[in-house]
Amino acid sequence: MKKAILSGITGQDGSYLTEFLLDKGYEIHGLVRRSSQTLRNRLDHLRNSSLGDKLHLHYSDLSDTPTLRRIFKKVQPDEFYHLAGQSHVGLSFEMPESTVKEVANATISLLEICRDLSKPVRIYHAASSEIFGKVSSEKQDENTPMFPTNPYGCAKAFARQMCQVYRESYGMFVCNGILYNHESPRRGENFVTRKITLAAASIALGIADSLELGNIDISKDWGHAKDYVVAMWKMLQTENADDYVIATGKLHSLQNVLEVAFNEFDLNYEDYLKINQKFYRPAESFKLCGNPKKAEVHLEWKRSYSFKEMITEMCRSDFKNLKSQL
Repeated sequence: MKKAILSGITGQDGSYLTEFLLDKGYEIHGLVRRSSQTLRNRLDHLRNSSLGDKLHLHYSDLSDTPTLRRIFKKVQPDEFYHLAGQSHVGLSFEMPESTVKEVANATISLLEICRDLSKPVRIYHAASSEIFGKVSSEKQDENTPMFPTNPYGCAKAFARQMCQVYRESYGMFVCNGILYNHESPRRGENFVTRKITLAAASIALGIADSLELGNIDISKDWGHAKDYVVAMWKMLQTENADDYVIATGKLHSLQNVLEVAFNEFDLNYEDYLKINQKFYRPAESFKLCGNPKKAEVHLEWKRSYSFKEMITEMCRSDFKNLKSQL
């Protein structure tokens, strides 16, 4: 039985990855902060299932290196998936120092802990398309120059390069997954896609009458989180560690998200949308679109969700949950 440690296990990606790994027979050890108690509902169905005895949660903070070191030494994992850290681009402008500490500094500490383990561990690091930022190419791949435009992207760019340093200098098995935007019904409510699907469902149920957004003149490469966690696992099953772009290769505008979400309830988003300048960011990463060819060829990775299917699933989930609360 393989053992895996997951940081960020209570998040969207962490919960889907935990499901996936448990189905494959893994023993899972998740790192959680005490403050994340309210977010563990994403794991409740697993903890209460027949697989619950293979899921273990450990209290620790990303800045608590001594506790993290004890956990890793005790578990002696075969694989480590580093998913944790402040991941909201907008918030990174409001809290740049803590974002850098959680995203950049914590990654170095975890790499050092793994380097000192008596048994080699395969490491997945969650990089981000935000490392590219001000792009100079229509589609970005693993060799595209990094030019981040926000504190989160800068911290992720640093963390990605440190993972490469540890891989090349110490021979450690470290993979960077350069993931583009990925969504699901488990996406946090402060992210724009979930904000839109929640608003559409709320308006359809008569419990809201408008939706406020900032700049809607942006396009992103949006995929489903369920598909992307499969790519994470596949990276750690390869013979040699490497970096991979995980994306759909297709751009969709924020207007596309609005159209699909509101059309699900036979509504016109233009009747309810209000633009509010307070939601504008100091700088935006425009038209980030990934080229996933390397992952498709070398990992034999395939997507199963279309853009419309993903947004529709989110809408229906939000509608069902909201309706049950009425």
